[in-house]
Amino acid sequence: MFRRHGLFDARVPRYTSYPPANYFQGGVGQRQQNKWLHALPERSDVSVYIHIPFCKRLCWFCACRTQGSKTTRRVDDYVTILRKEIAAVRAMIPSNLRMARLHLGGGTPTILRPQTMQGLLDEVFETFTPADDFEFSVEIDPTEAGEPLLQTLTGYGLNRASLGVQDFAPAVQKAIGRPQSLEQTQDVIAFLRESGVRSLNLDVLYGLPHQTLHSLSETLDHVVALAPDRLAIYGYAHVPWQSKRQVMIDENDLPDATARYGLARHAHERLTGQGYEAIGIDHFAKPGDTLAVAARDGRLHRNFQGYTDDQSPALIGFGASAISKFPQGYAQNAPATFAYQDRIEATGFASHKGYEMSVEDALMAQMIQDLMCRFRYDEASLSQAFPAHTAFIHATAVSLMQQFPDVFHISSDGLRMHPDTYPLVRVIAGAIDMRTTGTMAHSSAI
Repeated sequence: MFRRHGLFDARVPRYTSYPPANYFQGGVGQRQQNKWLHALPERSDVSVYIHIPFCKRLCWFCACRTQGSKTTRRVDDYVTILRKEIAAVRAMIPSNLRMARLHLGGGTPTILRPQTMQGLLDEVFETFTPADDFEFSVEIDPTEAGEPLLQTLTGYGLNRASLGVQDFAPAVQKAIGRPQSLEQTQDVIAFLRESGVRSLNLDVLYGLPHQTLHSLSETLDHVVALAPDRLAIYGYAHVPWQSKRQVMIDENDLPDATARYGLARHAHERLTGQGYEAIGIDHFAKPGDTLAVAARDGRLHRNFQGYTDDQSPALIGFGASAISKFPQGYAQNAPATFAYQDRIEATGFASHKGYEMSVEDALMAQMIQDLMCRFRYDEASLSQAFPAHTAFIHATAVSLMQQFPDVFHISSDGLRMHPDTYPLVRVIAGAIDMRTTGTMAHSSAI
């Protein structure tokens, strides 16, 4: 069945949200961003994302927009520009917005010196008042996480941490340019827990060079022993045309599509067997974790950081390449650091492209979110939310049943995917995505 529907051959968007970032248009920029910022309702909740694009080492597997930096001066200069951007946004938005989430991603946020991080966070908290259920999370590289910096973060309320693991097998680490010992990871986790950080997430990759069922099983044994509250098990996306550093990885060392699927299934079975609940296609959580609760309650969402229980209608992104999401659409900052800095120095804002959502786009986004988060196509609720599009909604349901008769079954709330067909969800999302074309360089469906 998987071969019949193209799971092992399809190249489709990641669908962390709709539309994917590669659909963004150059004509949507600063004017829309400023208008959308100004339109944020008073006393509403927002989420804040801050991108730190620097790393002391560039891991070969990574496709994020990052750059190497051996000195702190470039990083300090970048944070100075970041603070100018935050101050410019502060002058544009209502003064009583509540910050429900703050996430620092990268790159390596923990590359900052403690005093630099303190200045950045002072700027953030001067701009946004934390909500009652405020969550502050940071992506942490265990090899670049000194205790003074971690103490600074916990002093500002860090309560969720995400640590990159990828794989503990030495041969795999060597092939992806990321040496990281189990002991380094254990030490950082112990320090965070002793400091009161209540939730830990670990990121693991499958589909890496030289990775086998045996090596991944050993990595998962270590991961389970670390007892994270959440796990993200992502498929490695080999896109050297997009991320030039990936040319360092020999494609001949990568597992083929069938082996990738076997690795993904093994991780799923191993983690669910240890009591973790599967969340969507690539996340796992302990039953009491808020992500698992949101999944059971139908409140799960998906954004550029993956699955989330964040209910905020807007996300404001700061830094080079950062993406902001508003009810009206998306705005993305200039990706190159020098271009981002030039724009901030000139106007205080750096948006250079984005996407303005139409009603049709909002409908497509809801369809794909329902598939990615709940594995269902709820014709009734879609028709209620978009009454002018009931004919299209029904036609799409008919088309899905015709294309994928062995994937869906009809239930009281519409079409539902059979659990053993969940790996096909990105293929199905691509089938209803009106903008998907063969000319776009997407990643493997598994």
